[in-house]
Amino acid sequence: MVALLGRPRKPMLKDSATSGTIFGYRKGRVSLAIQEDTRQMPIFLIELPMLTSALNKEMASDIVRIALESETKTNKKKLMEEFVWAVYCNGRKVGYSIRRKQMGDDELHVMQHLRGVSMGAGVLPTASDHKESADGEMTYMRARFERVVGSKDSEALYMINPDGAQGPEFSIFFVRPH
Repeated sequence: MVALLGRPRKPMLKDSATSGTIFGYRKGRVSLAIQEDTRQMPIFLIELPMLTSALNKEMASDIVRIALESETKTNKKKLMEEFVWAVYCNGRKVGYSIRRKQMGDDELHVMQHLRGVSMGAGVLPTASDHKESADGEMTYMRARFERVVGSKDSEALYMINPDGAQGPEFSIFFVRPH
């Protein structure tokens, strides 16, 4: 039967959800990767100016809202192509970040290991060329997000919990001042 139908060229179940991966060493900083497809490179990658342990504490409150506010006021770039971002977590400014153009070894390791994962959380095995990092184990959380475009200067990602599952409310907002 499969031979007659051939191989599907596109996924059979297509939705408009975006994948978001939050990862970092337990004692290190948190990174955020956004992908349209988990088998492709991220469309947005940034290291947030907060420690993984601080984000875990925020997640214990069941509501996490991360806001990234662009520092530029130009409309020449798409919003997700901006480089410098002021970062807020649950209303508190935590610092500044710069979007990355290239992935480092750790980011590549995470993206390769999670290529087939649509959602979940856990600890990743260390890369073969790395021993246990001084910053502890690499933890991750990957989820599907509903992407809402408000305008060319605002987008939001709202985490989609699996049917019936209870979990933290997690939202990421991207804004550019006028």
